Amino acid sequence: MANHKSAEKRIRANEKKRVTNRYQHKTTRTQVKKLLTTTKKDEAQALLKEVSAMIDKLAKKNIIHWKKAANQKSMLAKKVNSLA
Repeated sequence: MANHKSAEKRIRANEKKRVTNRYQHKTTRTQVKKLLTTTKKDEAQALLKEVSAMIDKLAKKNIIHWKKAANQKSMLAKKVNSLA
């Protein structure tokens, strides 16, 4: 257990950040799955814009690696463009 007041505060702050990051990451993964199951092109394009922004935010905050974000966005764009 922490011996200093600042260490206790750091533990509390880290826990709050961890919960927030997990929520954002899980929400993004859910939206990605929703996008992958979409069959309508116009709906998928609107969703792609939203999901790309979410992925960019995760990469900016270092929740996911920036190269993983780029790969995900590329894969999703290919998927949307292949819809008829």
